[in-house]
Amino acid sequence: MNVSSFQKLCIHLISSAFQRCRLSEDLCRLSVVLKSSPTTPMIQVSISDTGIGSCLEEFQDLKYTREGIGTEKWDGLLSVITTCISDNEIYHYHLNLRESVSARRLTRLPSNPKNGAKFSGTEVCLSISDTVDVLLAEINHFFQKMLILKIPNVAAELVIERGDVLGLQCENVFLTNECSSLHFSTSNVERLKSGLEEYVLKHGNSLNIKCDSCFCSREQLKIGTGVACSLESHRNSELLMEAVIVISEVSELTTPCFRSCSNKTEVLHFKDFSPCSVSQASLKALTTIDWRNYGLTLGSVVDQGDHALIEWESLPPYLHIDMALHCYHKQVMTLPGKYKTQPDRHLIKKAVKLALDDLKEKHTGFLLSAHAVKICSYAPDLASTIAGLILSSSDSDFQSECISLLGMQSHEIVREAIEDCIEKKIISVIETNDQKPEKCKGAALLFEDDCRQGPYFEEHEEGEDVFSSPD
Repeated sequence: MNVSSFQKLCIHLISSAFQRCRLSEDLCRLSVVLKSSPTTPMIQVSISDTGIGSCLEEFQDLKYTREGIGTEKWDGLLSVITTCISDNEIYHYHLNLRESVSARRLTRLPSNPKNGAKFSGTEVCLSISDTVDVLLAEINHFFQKMLILKIPNVAAELVIERGDVLGLQCENVFLTNECSSLHFSTSNVERLKSGLEEYVLKHGNSLNIKCDSCFCSREQLKIGTGVACSLESHRNSELLMEAVIVISEVSELTTPCFRSCSNKTEVLHFKDFSPCSVSQASLKALTTIDWRNYGLTLGSVVDQGDHALIEWESLPPYLHIDMALHCYHKQVMTLPGKYKTQPDRHLIKKAVKLALDDLKEKHTGFLLSAHAVKICSYAPDLASTIAGLILSSSDSDFQSECISLLGMQSHEIVREAIEDCIEKKIISVIETNDQKPEKCKGAALLFEDDCRQGPYFEEHEEGEDVFSSPD
């Protein structure tokens, strides 16, 4: 892995620690400690975990950019202490990332006996000449994203130890094991759903504080999930793409705290249980979805580095959309790197569409297509016409049968009540027809052409099967 800055190096090391914890079958603790002193400009960084133990290749493959990390700031030295559950010793190493000859990069130091104890873990230490606040902001942002994944067996803490004239001052930025409310058997997509929901409730601005001024309850959030998969036959590995979409809805903008840029959606990206940059496949997928089938008009999709930003046209000011995408191999049992996780745009597109369909199914009348909205606008006139035909008939039996079919009683024969009842039934059928085609087939279709314009009948490349996962 190429490292262009010291901050990115620290993030990579923390991510590796998360993965070692994730692959452990036990509850694990991950600690990141930043130590500073008023007598020296150096920051000491310690990243420790109680995961499965380190594979030294993950450190030896690290490469840094000389322009990104100057020699005056960092000497390129990593101190690594690691042991696996089956080891009898605790191993110590020095790794010099500035050494161009790979055989000289790793220096093994004297080890310590475990004396029969059974435990595993890794600690990586390094020092740099920099300010704590710059590094803290990067690490804080990374933890904020990692917590969305809700890895079930990891308790994480971020600690700052500042030395001054009064001695050592310790500050716990956060200590969390928010995953404890979820069962270990909870699926990854359900964890992602729960994590993104909490991220939205905190507005992405705080790790520990929920803002009640905008969202009094979770009922103001509408959430849809979608999972698409493809089997990579040459690896016998199943590639999964998960999509979660959260739509925040408030009755009116009563507080400036609610997102001022509600017409923009932050699309968070994760790969192999870690935040990642936006891929070209993702950008392409997001631009080729027919958002009009869900009542949305796409403005633009922009790569922001660690996330994509979608700008909508004509999105109601009381709505805000958040999205998260996560891709990983179902069979991965080792640290990331064994498989090249690169989903194509068809897989990403399918997962997002399934999440949108899930939202439409859960919330009747929500995310109606532009075509359905147009048809609904004709419902009042149509209802008025039908009601007029019923009431103008001189056949009392005909009138009674119509009133019965509408589910009304004879004493309710009032024009306004009949029109309202008919209008609701028309709109209900339109909303049903706007769902997936499978759900339209058994229904009484008022507008059959509309059914063929549902989300699964949008344009696709010749020969593509839109009902199966692409390879």
